[in-house]
Amino acid sequence: MDYQKKSARPDREERGEFTSRRRPAIPANDKIDLGDIEVLKRYVTEYGKIIPARVTGVTAMQQRQIKKGVRRARNMGLMA
Repeated sequence: MDYQKKSARPDREERGEFTSRRRPAIPANDKIDLGDIEVLKRYVTEYGKIIPARVTGVTAMQQRQIKKGVRRARNMGLMA
């Protein structure tokens, strides 16, 4: 008789750890317009911190463009 021990912890699938948490990203071939403040505000928290790429789902190149755009907008006084 086969006896399979049932673990106290449910599997990852049962806990829902494999669900997608990312927001829809910008298409990979699109460049981010550094002058578009409304787009840049989506990638900044209410405290002014840039949201990481692992949360937003953008590529590394797009994250660098976002970083550059947010910093430029802050220096010009367009974003607080």
